[in-house]
Amino acid sequence: MYQPLADEIRPQSLDDVVGQKHILGPGGMLRRIAESGTIPNMIFYGPPGTGKTSVARILAERTNRTLRRLNATTAGIADIKRIIDELDTFLTPGGVLLYLDEIQYFNKKQQQSLLEFIEDGRITLIASTTENPYFCVFGAVLSRSTVFEFKPVAPDEVKKAVLRAAVIANTRRADPVRIEDEAIDRIATACGGDVRKAMNAVELLFSTAADSGVITLGDAAAVTQKSAMRYDKDGDEHFDILSALMKSLRGSDPDAALHYLARVLETGDLIGACRRILCSASEDIGLAWPQAVPVVKACVDSAMQLGLPEARLPLAEACIFLATCPKSNTACMAIDAALSDVRAGRIGSIPRELQNVHADGAGFEREQGYLYPHDFPNRWVKQQYLPDELKNARYYEYGDNKTEQAAKAYWEKIKK
Repeated sequence: MYQPLADEIRPQSLDDVVGQKHILGPGGMLRRIAESGTIPNMIFYGPPGTGKTSVARILAERTNRTLRRLNATTAGIADIKRIIDELDTFLTPGGVLLYLDEIQYFNKKQQQSLLEFIEDGRITLIASTTENPYFCVFGAVLSRSTVFEFKPVAPDEVKKAVLRAAVIANTRRADPVRIEDEAIDRIATACGGDVRKAMNAVELLFSTAADSGVITLGDAAAVTQKSAMRYDKDGDEHFDILSALMKSLRGSDPDAALHYLARVLETGDLIGACRRILCSASEDIGLAWPQAVPVVKACVDSAMQLGLPEARLPLAEACIFLATCPKSNTACMAIDAALSDVRAGRIGSIPRELQNVHADGAGFEREQGYLYPHDFPNRWVKQQYLPDELKNARYYEYGDNKTEQAAKAYWEKIKK
């Protein structure tokens, strides 16, 4: 029976696991838990191919509990009930260790069905998810579990697995082949920290190796195109990259901004990139350089008309422009402060002077009395605009950039 190379090379002990030294290295908490033999409820969180399933299997073998495994993408309440029915029988004398893969696909009711048995210890849960567990795991399950984050595996660690896989792959062949060092480095780097993806690349390369008996860098490049990209439009990776793009613009780092823009565009998410770039023009540059908004809008319009790959040009221009612009978030802070008052119910009645003129007439104590600023010197006259309850509120504070300081000086002179 055919066995995928990624499955055949699965680690048999924690020492065989590549990466995750922060939790599996000497003194790491997960290693100490494994060595203690007492396995608590745990949630493994991280991208695919980082060892979550392998570590769960190794931990299960260190207990006297019966291992049951479910994948939440295909399992349902009936599968959970079958496991519950086995409890307290000769099939599960020490209880059940349930490995639940992709727990984010279980709804609240399905997750809740496990609570009673997790609570009394008859089921020990090890769940894995590629999504943030604090968003997708029911709070009661989360409060009874310890979360461990699995990180993308570094290329140096992936390389160890690639070398081991190459040896196994050669044993499957009648005529062994050699893989160039550059090809190994390419696979280890291009997999984006996903060991399973690297194993699949090795298996494909060895099964289709040319008669020359050598797997070259060109061969490795052909099977790893875009393989380093992890980008689920509804997942954490999507929002992490877009967040990094906007924060790089805000932090005035054009190189980082271009890096994250490239990662977004490589996945084809043109709209996501345009939205963040447009937002940054108002949120982060703001009144320090108000012209940034029409400049960036022109770049975004050009990008949307051009489409990819040409859209990269105006968007790169916009990113470099925004990253090197002076920064001010005074407009953002001002509107957020105003919204905070409104949402808290601090509203008050609109001053009589500002009400619509059609309200003048019978039944009102006085006429509107609005003072038209254009009738006064410098187009300004002292007049209350905020409701009485908020008449001393200050939402906007001038920024320390040249543009806002010039406006401040202008109005201070007039309002004296």
